Amino acid sequence: MAELGSYSLRIALLLAVTGLCTAVYAGRRGNANWQRVADRAVWATFAFVSVAMGALFTAFATHDFGIAYVASHSARSMDLSYRLAALWGGQDGSLLLWLWILLAYATACVLVNRHRNRKLMPWVVAVLLANAIFFLALLLGVTDPFEKLPPDHVMSDGRGLNPLLQHPVMLIHPLMLYTGLVGFVIPYAFAFATLVTGELGTQWFRTTRRSTLFAWTFLSIGVVLGGRWAYEVLGWGGYWAWDPVENASFMPWLTATAYLHSVMIQEKRNMLKTWNLLLIGLTYSLCLFGTFLTRSGIVQSVHAFAQTPIFTGLFLGYVLVTMTFFGAALWFRRKGLRSPNQLESMLSREASFLLNNWVFVAILMVIFWGTLFPVFSEALSGQRIAVGPKFFNTMAGPLALLLLLLTGVGPLIAWRRANAASLRRQFLWPIVACAAMAGLLLLTSAQRDLYGLAAWSLGSFALTAILQDFSRAIRARMRGRKENPFRAIVTLLVRNQQRYGGYVVHIGAILILMGTAGSVLNVERLQNIQPGAEIEMGEYRLLYLNAEAIPAQHYGGAVARLALYRGDEGLAVMQPEKRMYWLEEQPASIPSVYSTLREDVYVILTAIESDGSATVKVYRNPLVNWIWIGAVVFVLGCIIVMWPHPERRTRREAQ
Repeated sequence: MAELGSYSLRIALLLAVTGLCTAVYAGRRGNANWQRVADRAVWATFAFVSVAMGALFTAFATHDFGIAYVASHSARSMDLSYRLAALWGGQDGSLLLWLWILLAYATACVLVNRHRNRKLMPWVVAVLLANAIFFLALLLGVTDPFEKLPPDHVMSDGRGLNPLLQHPVMLIHPLMLYTGLVGFVIPYAFAFATLVTGELGTQWFRTTRRSTLFAWTFLSIGVVLGGRWAYEVLGWGGYWAWDPVENASFMPWLTATAYLHSVMIQEKRNMLKTWNLLLIGLTYSLCLFGTFLTRSGIVQSVHAFAQTPIFTGLFLGYVLVTMTFFGAALWFRRKGLRSPNQLESMLSREASFLLNNWVFVAILMVIFWGTLFPVFSEALSGQRIAVGPKFFNTMAGPLALLLLLLTGVGPLIAWRRANAASLRRQFLWPIVACAAMAGLLLLTSAQRDLYGLAAWSLGSFALTAILQDFSRAIRARMRGRKENPFRAIVTLLVRNQQRYGGYVVHIGAILILMGTAGSVLNVERLQNIQPGAEIEMGEYRLLYLNAEAIPAQHYGGAVARLALYRGDEGLAVMQPEKRMYWLEEQPASIPSVYSTLREDVYVILTAIESDGSATVKVYRNPLVNWIWIGAVVFVLGCIIVMWPHPERRTRREAQ
């Protein structure tokens, strides 16, 4: 398998270089024959990289511990599913996965555009293959996933995968995340091709709209799954810690989300041409920068890959070259990108979307500065100083509240210019809902946190604004078309996917932000208790029953049993675990969680003492499940927006 995989990557590199050269020649000469050669080079490169992927999967499945990467990240004791997922559990395999997904996108792009965008495609293919060449060079020259161990170093068993990664979510979280991050190479390639060719119209973003949404959706799923994994596995009671690896995936999400809003202004008003191209270039550059962060060792993370110093120079150079070439092309075309239209009024949907973009960029700057602050501080003072979650929450929290407000304001304001009568009519009920929620919270909540009060009040404002627009459209169809409510909703979602599907996405985002605001009411307690003793937390009681040793073969430890009551009502038996994995020599805390729509009771076993007592940490996390519910609604909205529309497809084919 090692030889098959290694030689497949070598052949793929040769094909990619050939394809890049022919694509550039076809672009400069306008030669269709050479472009077909470049297209076929993409398919062939993808085929050989797929062979390499298959070879590495086979090596993991068959316990081929003669390959160093397999020996380092798997063991015979692991289930087949985790052995296969171990392919992306380390640096070498994750880079191979990135390359494979990139070429899968490239192949799909070439197939979809084989009869379209022929002036742009040579340069699109050139960009895609140039990126592939870089990763192929890394895999062959720096971090070889098929490197073989010397015969006297081959063991009968491997070292095993990090126990924290042996969780069902981690089977799919990296796939979702990489599918999102790598997917932005398609709009980036088309944007670069647009700048090279001077075709500065709307064709590039119309062509890539669905692929951009596809990548953005999967990146969103990946980010949320990462939070879910942290909540269930890391045993600290939370789902987001502003860890550098978390931030690395969140930063491109921010710029991509800003782009999806601002590109509508270009589509409607032919404005922000330069800004939209800049956002796409920045998004893909941040995707690469995030990969650099997790592999360079310049920042510390609980779930970063192993430090490889050579990556610092190589990957940073790659990111800088990517940004420089795109920035230079954008600067060269700056005059042709000037818009004939200007912003007419601050009371307009264009102004709302533009402010929305500034807020996203401001959040990006906060996260970028906070993530790299240890690097900056060490360079300036010689001391490595890290900022904690308090910095990020303090700086990004008010900006998130402003986003909530804008989520509700955007749908209510007309394009170009809104008049006073329209604003009074549109804003009445959302403001009433906001005031009602604020009043209810002030009257009923014993703990009055300003951030929580603002988040839930503004969330009510935004939800009411969206539902108001929905209800008006539904009533109009019921009156004019005599449709029943269900038929009217379906028709709206089908015939105007971008608008009403976008509303569903916004509802999901609002629920996520309102659920996140529940963290201001979190309660935490650390206590040592004897068998038969209780921990009280509000209306909940935890009765410590006993503790038992874990009889598992591959790890040891203990599990505590605690009965959870609300008043005198028995709710559940909580069974948190404390484990030590023998092969990996790594401890792990497995929390036990009791969930309702209102809140979670989250129990961690810290230690079992020699006298039989248990030290446990208990969290009461209000509204946390609304984050996951909001994520489901969010993804449903994305599916609605992307779902192929038969009538529109027929019109495109007719053109």
